[in-house]
Order: sequence, then structure tokens, then C-alpha cells
Amino acid sequence: MMMNRKDFIKISAGVAAGSLVAPGMMAANMKNANKLKIKKSLKFGMVKEDLSVMDKFKLLKDLGFDGVELDSPNKLVKREILEARDKTGLEIPGTVNSEHWSSPLSSPDPEVRKKCVESMKSALRDTKEYGGTTVLLVAGVVNDKISYDEAYRRTQEEIKKILPVAEETGVKIAIENVWNNFLISPMEAARYIDEFDNDMIGWYFDVGNIVRYGWPEQWIKILGKRVLKLDIKEYSREKQKNEGIWAGFDVKLNDGDCNWPEVMNALEQIDYKGGWGSAEVPGGDRKRLQEISERMDILFNS
Repeated sequence: MMMNRKDFIKISAGVAAGSLVAPGMMAANMKNANKLKIKKSLKFGMVKEDLSVMDKFKLLKDLGFDGVELDSPNKLVKREILEARDKTGLEIPGTVNSEHWSSPLSSPDPEVRKKCVESMKSALRDTKEYGGTTVLLVAGVVNDKISYDEAYRRTQEEIKKILPVAEETGVKIAIENVWNNFLISPMEAARYIDEFDNDMIGWYFDVGNIVRYGWPEQWIKILGKRVLKLDIKEYSREKQKNEGIWAGFDVKLNDGDCNWPEVMNALEQIDYKGGWGSAEVPGGDRKRLQEISERMDILFNS
């Protein structure tokens, strides 16, 4: 009986997690029919070792990561970040806006919205200095006090105030799909982006966030060229059913219900140009980060 690709990937992930072999060795032993190459990144806050900025960058480079994303605005010393980037060769492909949850662009309070707008302008300028190309933005939230139509109108109005700085810096605004009750279908997400009629805004596609209520490969094919970057995480529908919706994330990469071969095929079909996939999972020490790196090798080669 022949083993299908997904079963092979899951078994390989288990072997990698148990043996913690070098990232390149596992990938080298797998048949990779895909021509698509994706660089590995992760979020800076996932590094839980008590190290300097320089040593954190060195650690990630040693573990096979190509880049790391920072929150912005942040309290880090920019000189230290740039020095670590230049000396290690670890890239900073983009940043994540640090104000979009606490000060959403959908808020009825104009001062709250202004705070997020200004933080995005700062993040775009910071990201240019870092050498990155995107700032991840959660467009807004919908809840019992913020209606869907209000969120749609307000967020587009506020993002239009940010776009001139994106054009000035050459750094794109990348809207991410999150559990915010907003932009929850791929057709609407595509329409939302297209209505700006501006190449400086696109989509930061979070693979795992979709599995709860859809199929990531379908989103990718519909969003197409709008996909600027990828967040990499996993989700288990079985855990969701038995333990609650948030428990669905409590599963290692390759061990959940994301069909990574289909995701990779979809990315090939759209000729994904973003070049990056950034892990957004619980971090830890060197051993944990090495496991994440190895598992990313496996799924990118699926």
C-alpha cells in the first residue's frame, strides 16, 4: 500500500522532532518536486533565550532561519538591530504593527484610530531602515459595539491616510486574516484590497488561521497576486471540537489539519513572489526553535 504525501510529511515531522537532525539533512532526504523556494522567518518574540539582540540574531542564523520579523514601533535600540542584521546576515523581511489590537482602525473613537495610523507611519519608516518590505496590519475588529459596515468604511478611510507613507518608503501594507470577525471570506478580502486601487497594499496570509472555518489553499488561489507574505502555523479541527476553538492551535507544525502539499501547490499556481514564510507559533529555547526550523523545512518541501 502506497503512502500518500501528507502521511509521509507527518511521519517525517515526528522523526525530525525526535532526532533534531540538522535542518538541511531532513530536507535533503525528501523528494521535492516543487520549484518554489520560501525563506524561513519567525517572530522576534519567539526567542526565549536570555540573550542580547546580537546573540539572538546569531542563534537564529545558526538554526537555519533566513530572517526575523520585529514588532514596530518597539522599544529596541535601532542601532543594535541594524548591527545584528549586518553582522549576522539575518534579514528583517518586515514588521508587525504593535498598535492594531489596542488601537484598532475600526474604533468609533477618532483618537484611537489616529494612534494606529501614526504607529503605522512609524512602522513603515522603521521597516524601510531595517531593509524590510511589509508591515503586517490587522485592519480592524468587529464586535457588539462596532458593526461590520462601520468597520469596513472606517478602516478603508484610515488606511488611505497611511498609503502615502507606504508610497514614500516603498514598504507595503499587508493586511492579515485573524480572528477579528472581519474580512472572513477570500472573495471579500480580495475585494477589500482591490478597492484601494493601489499596489502598496496587499495581504499577509496566515495559513493556520483559516483552517478553523475554511481551506487555506482556496484562499491562496483566490487572493492570488495579492498575497505578499505568509504566516506559518498549524490548527487541529479535532482539538477544536474536543477542547475548544483556541485549543486547535495547540499542535505542532505538520501535525494538524493544514494540507501543506495543497498549500504549496496553491502557492506555485499563483506564482507566489513574496519569498517568505514566518513562523507564528509558541517559541522557546534553542532546542524548541531548532524543532520549528526543521518542521518548516519539511512543510516547505511538501
